[in-house]
Amino acid sequence: MTNYALIGAAGYIAPRHLKAIKETGGDLRVAYDVNDSVGIMDSHFPDAAFFTEFEQFETHVHTQRRAGNGIDYVGICSPNYLHKAHMGFALRAGADAICEKPLVLHVSDLDDLEAMEAETGKRINSILQLRLHPAIIALRDKVRAGDPDKIYDVDLGYFTSRGAWYHASWKGFDHKSGGIATNIGVHFYDMLSFIFGPNTANIVHHRGLDAAAGYLEFERARVRWVLSINRNHLPAHTPAGQTTHRSITVDGEEIEFSGGFTDLHTASYQNVLDGNGYGLDVVRPSIELVSHIRHAALEPGKGEQHPDIKKVIGG
Repeated sequence: MTNYALIGAAGYIAPRHLKAIKETGGDLRVAYDVNDSVGIMDSHFPDAAFFTEFEQFETHVHTQRRAGNGIDYVGICSPNYLHKAHMGFALRAGADAICEKPLVLHVSDLDDLEAMEAETGKRINSILQLRLHPAIIALRDKVRAGDPDKIYDVDLGYFTSRGAWYHASWKGFDHKSGGIATNIGVHFYDMLSFIFGPNTANIVHHRGLDAAAGYLEFERARVRWVLSINRNHLPAHTPAGQTTHRSITVDGEEIEFSGGFTDLHTASYQNVLDGNGYGLDVVRPSIELVSHIRHAALEPGKGEQHPDIKKVIGG
């Protein structure tokens, strides 16, 4: 049986990791989180050890390893700015890492992690579940089978209302989350490169605490995008009472992939177990893309703006 440790067991996404470990036949031996609201563990792994202090968690993992009960994989769903340190711990503990996105916040962190992989002989895997979604795979296959010279027009609009808690949490601080484009957008950008090929242009129209927008070009697509967590930015055509509006269109045709997410973490874990996990080389392009978005000069007059950007730019 494959043995796991889990870092960030009280987090929002942790239940998907617990479910994935269970459904792929693994055993969670130990978990860690600074918060102790982890009762959900009882329905999956009631015998797993749990610690709220990292030093105790680390000691337990190393003690068990010396006793012949080492960890095979460490699942990581901690805050973004801690991912690098937690992946480093996993590798030094003799385990491979399965980490949530964004894998890291800085491109240079990938270089450090590559060196750690070489030193330890262990591997880092990123959760990029959209690459495993049937609708996304079908679109990629359609693009590959179509006219190789065709350039697609894509609009990405993602509006999801968040309360004041968001800005008070680690997610509201750029040095911890990477900002809106990194925390919310990185898996969409990875998805776009998965479908349409390498990123070739990256223009930033707006960058704020609650929203970001810009224009991207990929080998086979032109993309207008806007992301916001401000309910006042919801487009006028959002149905009354709805607090989110998510839309991705390709040549005016909506891509429907809101369903089917439930089992994608399980598929991601199985992918890793099968030796097909997404490593540092796969992740690097999207980290480079969001790093540019964080630091690039704003050029609102360059490239095409997303049609729902007016409220975002206006305030």
